[in-house]
Amino acid sequence: MTPRQIEEYRALRDTIRERSTARVWVALAGFVAWSALMMATAAFVELPIATLVPLLLLILTFDIVYALHTGVERVGRYIQVFFEDAGHDRGWEHQAMEFGRRFPGGGIDPLFCAPFWSAIVLNLIPAAVVNPRPGPLEWVVVGLMHAVAAGRILVASRRAAAQRAVDLERFMALRAGAAPPEAAGPADTRATVAPAAR
Repeated sequence: MTPRQIEEYRALRDTIRERSTARVWVALAGFVAWSALMMATAAFVELPIATLVPLLLLILTFDIVYALHTGVERVGRYIQVFFEDAGHDRGWEHQAMEFGRRFPGGGIDPLFCAPFWSAIVLNLIPAAVVNPRPGPLEWVVVGLMHAVAAGRILVASRRAAAQRAVDLERFMALRAGAAPPEAAGPADTRATVAPAAR
């Protein structure tokens, strides 16, 4: 590798490390802030619709975690295509992708989906215990917004599961000078590789 490539490689590996660490801290800080806001909402606000404020914080936290994860995976595929030799020097990125293919699931969820879904359910509790009881319209609005939030996490987790294969295909096309494949939509099922945590 040239000195420029070595410097680029080091910067990319640093980016992966820093964003992976940031993802965990963002999730932790987001859950702490959400729980404090939820408790404040339950204690001081009597409108069930107020539960949408902590819900918004929860989804914002998830979207930041998702963006950090997506960036890390994309940088990893770039390294895999432009810095590793699949035939002679199968480095970390090749091995990480192969690990995900051979052992799907792995018990680690890099997007923290289960805690986020649990928090969405818990976020409904203040609406259920406020006085006066919420009316049907309030329940429809509050329930629908919570369902949309849960659906957002489901869609993002499915996209993350397919991202490695899609990004690998696109970077290989770029390296070959071909037109990259079209962007994957929400229903893209070309890959079944579960996202692996870094």
